[in-house]
Amino acid sequence: MLYYPSLRTTLPKVMPTMSSIPEISVAPQRGLLDRLGATGSMICAVHCAALPVVLVLAPAFGAWFGSPTFEVGFIAFASVLGLTSLILGYRQHHVHRALLLLLPGITLLWSAVLIDVLHASPIVHAVAMASGGMLLATAHVVNLRLSHVHVHGVACEH
Repeated sequence: MLYYPSLRTTLPKVMPTMSSIPEISVAPQRGLLDRLGATGSMICAVHCAALPVVLVLAPAFGAWFGSPTFEVGFIAFASVLGLTSLILGYRQHHVHRALLLLLPGITLLWSAVLIDVLHASPIVHAVAMASGGMLLATAHVVNLRLSHVHVHGVACEH
């Protein structure tokens, strides 16, 4: 550093040292998976919350949106995407907070489809599906933030 005794100030170095440069190892694919998962989960939550309205309007544009096949396929896709994305994120940042949101979300989604009592009541079904979708979306956002905050440096424990 350059030192000016009369001003009692120091100027910063032009080139940082190697130890001061954090190594960021956030793979773009992981961020893309989380963004895709969060978007898909939000679409799922909107789908599930809007399903009662859509069923009323179904004759106008078809009942495909509310079909059980679409619902099970969407939940399977969201489950696989969520587990893949969050496990990859956990391997990077080692914080289980996102997984603690994902697992109840997946459980709610599958319960709302597979348990007859939940599936038979449109209101309970819509609430369970929307809540599960929101938990999945929140888990993806938390995982994305944890992945972007984590940097490999001197203080990294793994």
